[in-house]
Amino acid sequence: MDTEPQLDGDSVANDLDDFDEVVEVEHESLPSDRYFDRELSWLRFNQRVLELGEDRTQPLLERANFLAIFASNLDEFFMVRVAGLKRRIDTGIAVPTNVGRAPSDVLRDIAMKAHELQERHARAFIGSLKPDLDAAGIHVEHWSDLGEDDRLRMREYFSEQIFPVLMPLAVDPAHPFPYISGLSLNLAVRVRNPKSQRQEFARLKVPQNYPRFIKLPDDNSGRLRYIPLEDLIANHLPDLFPGMEVLEHHVFRITRNEDVEIEEDEAENLIQALERELLRRRFGPPIRLEITEDMDPVTLDLLVRELDITEQEVYRLPSPLDLGGLFEIAKLARPDLHYPRHVPTTPVQFQPGEPNTKPDLFRAIASRDVLVHHPYESFATSVQAFLEQAAADPNVLAIKQTLYRTSGDSPIVEALIDAAAAGKQVLALVEIKARFDEQNNITWARKLEKAGVHVVYGLVGLKTHSKLVLVIRQEGGTLKHYSHIGTGNYNPKTSRIYEDMGLFTADDTVGKDLTRLFNELSGYAIEKKFKRLLVAPLHLRKGLVKRIQSEAQNARDGKPSGIRIKVNSMVDEQIIDALYLASQAGVPIDVWVRGICSLKPGLEGVSETIRVRSVVGRYLEHSRAFAFHNDGDPMVFIGSADMMHRNLDRRVEALVRLTTPAHINEVQEMFDLAMAETTSSWHLESDGEWTRRSTDEDGKPLADVQNVLMRTISARKRSTR
Repeated sequence: MDTEPQLDGDSVANDLDDFDEVVEVEHESLPSDRYFDRELSWLRFNQRVLELGEDRTQPLLERANFLAIFASNLDEFFMVRVAGLKRRIDTGIAVPTNVGRAPSDVLRDIAMKAHELQERHARAFIGSLKPDLDAAGIHVEHWSDLGEDDRLRMREYFSEQIFPVLMPLAVDPAHPFPYISGLSLNLAVRVRNPKSQRQEFARLKVPQNYPRFIKLPDDNSGRLRYIPLEDLIANHLPDLFPGMEVLEHHVFRITRNEDVEIEEDEAENLIQALERELLRRRFGPPIRLEITEDMDPVTLDLLVRELDITEQEVYRLPSPLDLGGLFEIAKLARPDLHYPRHVPTTPVQFQPGEPNTKPDLFRAIASRDVLVHHPYESFATSVQAFLEQAAADPNVLAIKQTLYRTSGDSPIVEALIDAAAAGKQVLALVEIKARFDEQNNITWARKLEKAGVHVVYGLVGLKTHSKLVLVIRQEGGTLKHYSHIGTGNYNPKTSRIYEDMGLFTADDTVGKDLTRLFNELSGYAIEKKFKRLLVAPLHLRKGLVKRIQSEAQNARDGKPSGIRIKVNSMVDEQIIDALYLASQAGVPIDVWVRGICSLKPGLEGVSETIRVRSVVGRYLEHSRAFAFHNDGDPMVFIGSADMMHRNLDRRVEALVRLTTPAHINEVQEMFDLAMAETTSSWHLESDGEWTRRSTDEDGKPLADVQNVLMRTISARKRSTR
């Protein structure tokens, strides 16, 4: 069995043991305006998504997908981030934002930027995507575009399929203004009684259990034709208000505060508390009103008054509203209009030795650590196969796993159930507070419990966000640990579109670290020391700051230095200040961030050695990696933590140090590729703007990180072992 050199576990322990020391970051010398506002930075991230939707060099249906993602992202931003700011204002809690500004001031700036982006989003659909869809034979029609034959058939469809489920609700002294659910499409209808000449108002909800775009009958033209559901309903309003004269009808949509806040109590059942909060979520206050640009003042005044919405919270847009519905169009089976198909490869170490045989993953992991990179390498033939083999292996005594998000029909859940059925000890630490997945997580947590799995819900006051599996296997009379520490969720569906990394190891040091950590999560142990892991909330921030400060000291001593960080978000002030001070010492620093970045690069005398890049593309960049030069003995970590307060202070997160030189090189080469001037990316400027650089001076496309990695990883051969 061949092996590869790895760093000695004891030397790693010596490096990490003192990370529990208190570490102070002296920031008095730094300017007070050294951070970007996190909410505005998030909007700029969503602008990068929008730019891909506007980019005509992207495949057509991928552009539709990016426009849908933009809409979905913005909905969640309002439901959570804007709602949080409004809650602070409404409750009188004068907590300043991360840049020291009043929430009301930030809310005003958010509204200005959000108005600009939503209008740009609507123009991208109407002025660019829709004409290009038309040219490709995919038509989103209006009722006015239809001929008489189409209208006759759609009237029949409306009468038989839609009319019976519609519920017009009158608003008058006997009928108060109805509750309007968040993110639902609605028609505001004004009608007049021809006898009394009295005008009335009614609200009509567009059913959410129908396709957003209704497919029109085949007209033998070879075109795919659709009509927005609300347009079809709007043109049959006389059927719903017989005897009344329809004066006006307009589409509107509201967004509500749907963030969940739970006051945890050690004596309270967390699931029951969460279920009650989910019920309350439906009735959160409105925070955004989207209306079609043709809405008349009378209807608008009524909505604003009844919904208690401010003028700043009204978004007047061209129809159709809710372009998240483009997800349906983006899924059309037109390979010519999608990205070329990428087929994930099985990690080389997990490929079978002989054709038509099953690989022994335990044997492969025992040989050496295995680093996998999704979606370039298959989740099904690595993580899923590992758990399925553990469930079926009679020598496996116990499986312990954290579950943050997974799919309801997950083979991961099934593997744990199978393991419990086979008599193994199985512990699943389920995070039922995973935002917007709470109900799903409750459902399959109860399914696990019924199957005999020990289900626990983590620590009071903390979310368990770490991605961990520990398998205990009996081998030759001794117990051996097999571990997986990842950057992404144990979700087979999202693993195909999320970029993530994971380490499989049989290293006893890691196994004992995870044993202690799981005991802490499921029992009452309080661990202060881990050997090869950095764990939040106790140690992770201190460990990273200490490594940053060490690089700064090396630079001051004239030694080589360097820091590279890949995260989804860079917000934490202490980490940012430590990076500023390291930059002042001369440390070259690369930050690769997908979303929010409060760090300002390129500030004279503060952050001149810091470069920030962002990659937004086919896959959602989700992995977190931290690389330190360490005077030629590189320290590289991967794990679940972003540089945010919630990750470092209010979540259980874990980073693991890579010890195999090939794995360290792989991560470093990934950074080299992402930060290269020949690679397509967005560059963060010192004024907060992101500049996209996707072509060279001759207009030729720059290299795509994800395409390059897919080609590189797919080309790996078993002979390289």
